[in-house]
Amino acid sequence: MKQITFLIIILLGVNWGAQAQTHMVEVKTNLGTMKFKLYDDTPKHRDAFIKLANEGYYDKTLFYRVIQNFLIQGGSKSSRNAPPGKRIGYGDPEHTVDDEIIGHYFHQKGALCAPRQPDEVNPFKQSDISQFYIVKGQVFTSGQLDTLEMAVNRPIRKKITRQIYTPEVREQLKQLKAENKVDEFRKIAGQVKKDIASRYELNRNTLEFSEAQRQAYTTVGGYPDLDGKYTIFGQCISGFEVIDKIAALEVDGNNRPLKDVVIEVNVIQ
Repeated sequence: MKQITFLIIILLGVNWGAQAQTHMVEVKTNLGTMKFKLYDDTPKHRDAFIKLANEGYYDKTLFYRVIQNFLIQGGSKSSRNAPPGKRIGYGDPEHTVDDEIIGHYFHQKGALCAPRQPDEVNPFKQSDISQFYIVKGQVFTSGQLDTLEMAVNRPIRKKITRQIYTPEVREQLKQLKAENKVDEFRKIAGQVKKDIASRYELNRNTLEFSEAQRQAYTTVGGYPDLDGKYTIFGQCISGFEVIDKIAALEVDGNNRPLKDVVIEVNVIQ
């Protein structure tokens, strides 16, 4: 009896240990409050964001970059008490984090993400966690998503085809056809087709939206062009209307709202 009880305790203990910790933060502004869950499989960004939030690092900073149908970005310390019209939003090299770009997270509306410097100066895609951006995006039709896929994939397939279906191969097939050597023609042509398909399949730069992406982008919307390029470490769970309010603000030539949107970040769980 004692052995059975001990086994049950062990099994229950395994289940308890498997439970994931969920972290929640709220981003308060003078236009309303947004609540976000932070992802546990992006722990570097999660922990760095929580640390800075608890230190009050983001408090009294601004949403300084606002682009309708794209994003709202803020948190930079250079935005704190910035006078009207000042260009702001410089990064902080003391608060960079190694990238945690994960394929199953994508830039749907409300995604909480980390900006970064361009690839030319930042080849390892390190994030600047001293700032953050929230996706506004737009709603797409299925046809528009198909077009986005084709725009990316067609040039890739054409390039691969040129590499394999060379002028020499083309001339060889032309000669075999002229000589009516059907079997040899089919063998070579079939291998060319197979090689093109194989290399295209292995290419990491092709674009194919998952069912989850298509569902999100055709309902709540988002900005798919950013997928795979930046770390997403959280998702809005309430306050989407606040994102809309901020994104709709009138801005100056630097995309800074004419009306300041002041930030306060609190860790609530």
